[in-house]
Amino acid sequence: MGQKTTQKKLQEKSHKPDEANSKLANQSYQGSRHELYATIRKELTKDSSFLNKFFLVFVCIGLWNFHFRYLNTLFENDRHFSHLADFEREMTYRTEMGLYYSYYKTIVNAESFGQGLYKIMNDNVTEYGHTINTLQRFNLYPEVLLAPLYRIFSHVTQSFGIRTQDCYWINRGQGLEPVESCEGIGNQHYFYISGAFLFAGSTLASIYMLGYLLSDGHFGGALSAAAFMFNHGEATRAQWTPPLRETFAYPVFLAQIVVITYALKYQSTSFTFLATIVLNTLFILFWQFAQFAFATQLAGIYAAYVLEYLSIKTLKPMVRSYIISFVISLGLLFGNRMLLNSLYFSSIVAINVALVLRPILNKITFRPLYIILHLVLYAAVIMSTKYVMSVAFDIRDDDHVFDILKSKFTDFANFHTQLYTCAVEFDFLPFEYVKKLSMTGLIPFAAASVILIFVMLVIWECNWTAFFYRNVDHLNQGKPFAELVYHLVQLLLFSIMGWMIMRLKLFLTPELCVVAAVILNKHFTFVVLRFRPHKYRIPLIIALLSMMAYQGHKNIQDQLKIHGEYSNPEQENLFLWVQKNTAPEAVFGGSMPLMANLKLSTERPIVNHPHYEHEEIRNRTLKVYSMYSRRPLSQVHQTLREMGINYYIFQPHSCTGRHPKPNCTYLEMWDMTEPSRRGQEAICDIFGKALNSKKKELLHPFDLVYSSQSYVVLRV
Repeated sequence: MGQKTTQKKLQEKSHKPDEANSKLANQSYQGSRHELYATIRKELTKDSSFLNKFFLVFVCIGLWNFHFRYLNTLFENDRHFSHLADFEREMTYRTEMGLYYSYYKTIVNAESFGQGLYKIMNDNVTEYGHTINTLQRFNLYPEVLLAPLYRIFSHVTQSFGIRTQDCYWINRGQGLEPVESCEGIGNQHYFYISGAFLFAGSTLASIYMLGYLLSDGHFGGALSAAAFMFNHGEATRAQWTPPLRETFAYPVFLAQIVVITYALKYQSTSFTFLATIVLNTLFILFWQFAQFAFATQLAGIYAAYVLEYLSIKTLKPMVRSYIISFVISLGLLFGNRMLLNSLYFSSIVAINVALVLRPILNKITFRPLYIILHLVLYAAVIMSTKYVMSVAFDIRDDDHVFDILKSKFTDFANFHTQLYTCAVEFDFLPFEYVKKLSMTGLIPFAAASVILIFVMLVIWECNWTAFFYRNVDHLNQGKPFAELVYHLVQLLLFSIMGWMIMRLKLFLTPELCVVAAVILNKHFTFVVLRFRPHKYRIPLIIALLSMMAYQGHKNIQDQLKIHGEYSNPEQENLFLWVQKNTAPEAVFGGSMPLMANLKLSTERPIVNHPHYEHEEIRNRTLKVYSMYSRRPLSQVHQTLREMGINYYIFQPHSCTGRHPKPNCTYLEMWDMTEPSRRGQEAICDIFGKALNSKKKELLHPFDLVYSSQSYVVLRV
């Protein structure tokens, strides 16, 4: 009686927002564990007001627009894009960017959209000697989406006489001829870049939504969005590389994570089912790396299921949505072999096998054995499925990915792995990254959130009964905070990925921004710590944002201070020479980045390119790069002739450059690949003698037809 009186007095003193928390406290101590889960879930799933929903949509639209403009500003500052001619703009799209933009250009300049689509689906220019379906190989659906939109836009505006671009002449100085520059949405470059940044701009809105969902309030959304902007340089590179696949695809993936988080949080299956199918399909169509991202996501969802936070009622339709999107994507990518042999497909198979065996596995009441069997089953099915698909269809297109990982932890290395691991972005994550993110408070805040989630797991799972034995009367009904378990696993996997390959920090940093919002979740904090933070939420968010803003504001200012102006007269002169002095059907070979730009600017056929996710192109590149080996010059000449190459573009700086890592110059890579030839004269040395002495006969059987400081063109 006395205890009830005390509780009644405490409730009378509390504010109305605390009534639910008081009920949770009473329920947690007086009721059963599953009654507690039901009470928490009921509190978390209360429908928000119309005003709150309107405000959420309003904020997301505002953040989307702000980030879109911010990306445009950074891009313009970096290249002075508005003052470049179209052919100069093309040259700024380095490596794969030039390759992707060339297909957009093909569709835009074709007589009709259908003809342009036919050209890229029957392409004999990108890999001369082979006719390939680039839609199948290169995930070109962003270009297939933007190109017809530009054609429609141009037709409508021209029909109504609407002015969409301003043109003027630019005096470039330095002995360069004046060029005409056009800026405005009517220019095909501006239309493309605007489309890319429209996708990338949504990232900030998605980050806010995820922060809102994980914190149960706008304060968490504000914290996540601020963290993203304060660490923008470590969170995205869309502002520097708009045509890359991640610029279009990663924002779709974030939007998909929003839907998955919503489904896990509210155990929703109606709206989220269709949304997941659409977003999954777009993500796969936009980026070949989607399979790896989805593999980590399915692992997080599976972990939530095994720990029984995710109900079977929610899991089944979710898995069906992944299956449907996989089938649709496989069809639209014309049976892409890499997708068929992907970890994504293997993960889907593994989860379905677990569901088929569910009646048997659910009979296990000893929890550690239940969890271990699920994990072993999951890993075994993934590995066996991938092996069977590789053998059955003879697929080795993604072997280089696993070779790269192998080379990081063993002494294994070959020419292909060195091309990747010698690049800074494929190195291990440096400590400088941790230092930068710690100075803005992101890592400490995210770490605090992770600790809170672990405390929840300890409190709810690590008592004797709950940890060792499962209650067969309440199997697979789910528990509150399934979304937090998922994001914990997702963060762990993204951390491993980012640590192994620095480039993948672009997955890790946004996830850190999202998870940091958990420390502001009033329901979660109360359940874990018995602490009611509503009185301190405003001072807390002000304190957190202030700490982040001290260094974060400097980071934003540093980004805005980056100013440059693109100019590459040597490459421009090379391409002008190619257009004037070679036949339109002349075939070229050379370094991968240069070939992508050559194809885009001169539309000449090439034999190799930077898109390395195919076994055949890796073999071709090895042959082309034999020009930097110690093989006899006549043997290399014969190899290039057999490939159908008419002209080879040699770059002398590839011979003279030094690299801080061992075996990272082309000659060192070849010495590692062909150790028996060490001590023989390198082709680079032959070129050095020929160019210095101006004795062209030293290059026989090649014929030197063009030479500059950076480029040497040889007729094969």
